[in-house]
Amino acid sequence: MSAHDRHRLLLFGAGGFGREVANWCQRASWGGRGFELLGLIDDHLAGGTANGDPVYSLQDAAERFPAACVLATVGNPQLRERLMGRALEAGLVPTPPLIHPNADWDPGTVGLGEGVVICAGSILTVNIAVSAHAQINLGCTVGHDTTIGRYCTLSPGTRISGNVILAERVFMGAGAVTVNGIPGTPIVLGADAVVGAGAVVTKNLEPDVTVVGVPAHPFKPCADD
Repeated sequence: MSAHDRHRLLLFGAGGFGREVANWCQRASWGGRGFELLGLIDDHLAGGTANGDPVYSLQDAAERFPAACVLATVGNPQLRERLMGRALEAGLVPTPPLIHPNADWDPGTVGLGEGVVICAGSILTVNIAVSAHAQINLGCTVGHDTTIGRYCTLSPGTRISGNVILAERVFMGAGAVTVNGIPGTPIVLGADAVVGAGAVVTKNLEPDVTVVGVPAHPFKPCADD
């Protein structure tokens, strides 16, 4: 496959997740076309390299590669949304979904928005909608009749059972779990909710809440002495 047959891709974020995605993105494909990694974007590390790949400032990348595809590779949903806003203002465009070859999903029953990334070992079953710029990290499972909102993050090992709705920018910590909802009465995680690592969500979550534990309950910081 020639370079002209590939999506030209920049990764916005040269931290750990960016370097992980850079390691495999050129093995992915979408719409019969592969991906050509142009480099990573990080204003603080511009001029250097990340595992041999060049790192650019946003301005430099946009000037060198006008209208290239961009994927924001940071875990924090709010930061990812801000980075994408900056990238679009600079003239870059969202990438098609970027899916590791070892991810398991059914194109006939799973809908993916632009900028979605699905990492190795993740399984998406049936009747699932994943909205734009959601991030599904290593080894996650997503069950039937689930909706994942824009800019959500599923950290490694997240388990989303069936009939669940994640609103925008929900963050699921490593190993977090949701139990099944009921058809017609899904479990809903409100916008900007944060679920701590290893927590088990058994009921609806209000927007902006942070929960931890089994079963998940609101996190209350210890009072100062």
